[in-house]
Amino acid sequence: MNILFIMYDQLRFDYLSCAGHPVLKTPNFDRVAAMGVRFTQAHVQSPVCGSSRMSFYTGRYASSHGAQWNGYPLRVGEMTMGDHLRALGMGCYLIGKTHMVADAEGMARLGLAADTVIGARQSECGFDAVVRDDGLWGEGPDGFYDRKRSPYNEYLKEKGYPSDNPWQDFANAGISGDDIASGWFFRNADKPANVREEDSETPWLTDRALDFLKTADGPWCAHLSYIKPHWPYIVPAPYHDMFGPGDVPPAVRSEEERRDPHPVYAAYMGNRIGQSFSRDEVREKVIPAYMGLIRQCDDQLGRILDHLEETGQMESTMIVLTSDHGDYLGDHWLGEKDLFHQQSVKIPLIVHDPRAEADATRGTTCDALVEAIDLAATFVEVAGGAVPEHIIEGRSLLPFLRGEVPEAWREVVISEYDYSVTPMRDVLGLSSRDARLFMVFDGRWKLIHAEGGFRPMLFDLKTDPEEFHDLGAEETYAAVVERLYGHLHAWGLRMSQRVTRSEGDLEKMRGRAARVGILPFLYDGSEVPEALTVKYRGKAGADFTKG
Repeated sequence: MNILFIMYDQLRFDYLSCAGHPVLKTPNFDRVAAMGVRFTQAHVQSPVCGSSRMSFYTGRYASSHGAQWNGYPLRVGEMTMGDHLRALGMGCYLIGKTHMVADAEGMARLGLAADTVIGARQSECGFDAVVRDDGLWGEGPDGFYDRKRSPYNEYLKEKGYPSDNPWQDFANAGISGDDIASGWFFRNADKPANVREEDSETPWLTDRALDFLKTADGPWCAHLSYIKPHWPYIVPAPYHDMFGPGDVPPAVRSEEERRDPHPVYAAYMGNRIGQSFSRDEVREKVIPAYMGLIRQCDDQLGRILDHLEETGQMESTMIVLTSDHGDYLGDHWLGEKDLFHQQSVKIPLIVHDPRAEADATRGTTCDALVEAIDLAATFVEVAGGAVPEHIIEGRSLLPFLRGEVPEAWREVVISEYDYSVTPMRDVLGLSSRDARLFMVFDGRWKLIHAEGGFRPMLFDLKTDPEEFHDLGAEETYAAVVERLYGHLHAWGLRMSQRVTRSEGDLEKMRGRAARVGILPFLYDGSEVPEALTVKYRGKAGADFTKG
């Protein structure tokens, strides 16, 4: 059994035709959904790229692994799915993006060199990298945003694109007259990117994945991690004009949201991103391009599915399609991700298990509350292992794929967000320790706790599915708030750092001291079984008490 774990960056859960999008057709996503289970209540552990991905890769909450925002290193020694799977005889490979920052200080302290096998895996989030490209090769007055070498940029140079940074000058830019029309500027989102479609990022990464599939020896887990449909929102022909302003759905937002909003929410509505996406002309430019990027992703997924079918690998490959977070696209007067409305924290998750045990659930949906960390647990079980519950905090989804209901499934999902390095912290006048948010969602009620002395936010998705009405200040709902805070309190008390001893280890340790002769606090030995004191009884070999 192999695992093809495909992630799309910033793909909204509802921008798939199988999820009900009224215009956008995604026949290949739908094709996988028809072969497997689409989870309708999957949520990330943090609505920002780096932190979310580290939770996927470790199977742990953000406050457990500690990499709580982009640029926070994943500490050296943190167990990842690659570590778990290799111990079970399954290789774990990366093709694309991780957004992981290596713990260089920790590696240096332990003498780990990046050019060794162990050091390379520590630097690549536990993966063996076939090719890594995080896909943001912006360049400004102080140089590159990402100072690593870009394999994609090198590919474009080999293809003849005349630039030191063809990612920026061609793949993510159009043309206006004789000038570059940068994809960084929303006004250019309706222009075709100045790159041959087959040379653009998504086909390039698909080619790398197909190369891997043609030569890989199993069992393997391959993480194919696409860079798109993340911004810059610009896409090559013919995808650039497949959709237009008439295909843009109305923004899900209400004037009520801007009347006396929660201070944290107000800070985000007032930032540059929120201000931009509140403009209709921005949405009318960006969303058709975003849809074109998704349609290109779908077509490239079709190439992979066709290859798996043609080579007979479909019958031995689990396929997982998901995203690291969503995209507001102007809903709730916001852009990007960062907060906990469904557009941001909820993700698509489709799982195809080719084994006969999953036949009964093919083409179905599952409404159970699912967390991103559940995939690490699922993959361990697929590889034939027992989930190490003292390390991996998620739970396996395999029972749902078999049509079973797991015992005592979770009552709530939890997500966290640390915004201590953002301008919103300054707007709110907070210390870095207080610039933190927590979400607790039970499938109906969503509580958002904001550190720093703020009141909670509360939404009832049964009566208010659009999340327009914040009920957190209303005394009527005090009991609901208290109940959800109870869940957050219980979660906060979880055992998350005892990662070097499993429950089995603890059982073995109980009583071991006595079995190896450590017997303090006894009066005459009769307090314990005779077998434990046998070494301390018998005739003395000699008497040295008298000198």
